[in-house]
Amino acid sequence: MNIPRIVGAGLIVIGAGIGIGKIGASALEAIARQPEQSGKLQTAMLIAAALIEGVAFAALFAVSEN
Repeated sequence: MNIPRIVGAGLIVIGAGIGIGKIGASALEAIARQPEQSGKLQTAMLIAAALIEGVAFAALFAVSEN
């Protein structure tokens, strides 16, 4: 069994979820403070979330290789 790989994959997913959650919370807080900047904030939030998700997928593929 590859228990270290399974644990590593779990940590990757948890870390990506926490990172995307923090980005979303910060963006919502910023939009609440300055509603006129919502377009710019949403764009930056989506780009950052996509980058985190991409790094997480790459790390998952690296963990799953032989």
